[in-house]
Amino acid sequence: MKPLPSISSQVDENKISKIIDKNFSKLAPFFYPFITNWLTRAYGVYGDIDKYLIAIYLVNRQFIFYRKNGLIVNFDTFFETKPLEIDKINISDISKDLKIPKESVRRKIQELENKTIIKRIKKKILIYRTGLSTDRVNIAIKELSLLLYEFNKILKDEREVDRVFEIEEIISSIKQNYSFCWYQFYKFLFEYTNRSKTQVDDDLETLCIGMTVVLNATQSKRFIPTKKNRASYFKEIMGSDLRGVNAMSLSDVTGIPRPTVVRKIKWLIDKKFLNINDKKLISLDAKDSAFKKSEEMQRQNFLSLSNFIYRLFNQIKVINS
Repeated sequence: MKPLPSISSQVDENKISKIIDKNFSKLAPFFYPFITNWLTRAYGVYGDIDKYLIAIYLVNRQFIFYRKNGLIVNFDTFFETKPLEIDKINISDISKDLKIPKESVRRKIQELENKTIIKRIKKKILIYRTGLSTDRVNIAIKELSLLLYEFNKILKDEREVDRVFEIEEIISSIKQNYSFCWYQFYKFLFEYTNRSKTQVDDDLETLCIGMTVVLNATQSKRFIPTKKNRASYFKEIMGSDLRGVNAMSLSDVTGIPRPTVVRKIKWLIDKKFLNINDKKLISLDAKDSAFKKSEEMQRQNFLSLSNFIYRLFNQIKVINS
């Protein structure tokens, strides 16, 4: 029988925040693919990221119900064939929590119902499993596990923990505690998308395109950050991608139609978030007020990420102790 976990077995949240800040360049190659790929997959479901957010917001009501009743539901149990049943919720609540206009929320919910993703029955809502792909979730769990694995290695280097969990252990722990972990993930995700909307004219497809350009810069072999901390990394990555990426490639990667990509790229360039050269190649090079806005948003996102990792990693650490 395993001994009961003690408070001292946890890693302090302030320490986690400082360690992530100090070693951000080591985590960035795993964080940016994780969030960018999620946005791309979300768009691919309905061709509308806001609509997908509404769908998972409804699913999250079930996670909240579990938490209120002290329950943790594993992955396999959660994805059984029976539809999820949640209390009917107010359109105004969704609009406020996701920063989507009420009329848009009402229209998108009707579209979800037309696609038989949800069904409203008097005072409750049924969410059918056809709208909950385990394939998408499995990919996200794997990418998240890679991020946590790299973080775990950093903690060991910093002598905050004495072992590094294998990736399969992390995946297993997330699935074992699926409702807890995915509630925390959705909490982080809603904070991230709401905050990002203030920078991209409330348009998450624009965010998806912009983050794909960011990812392209982070994965460039020419980009070798000289310092590890978050602030330095953010400054050094600006203008570092000398090659860039074209609109057709961005369309292919994101699944967003090329004319839409071109229109949203123009907006990002006009707002000085991105740069375009004479060969029509786009790169990350935020300037002036755009850089300040991006830097502040990244700082706040970093705090949300630190809190998210703190909660997940300590849950995994306690389980596997």
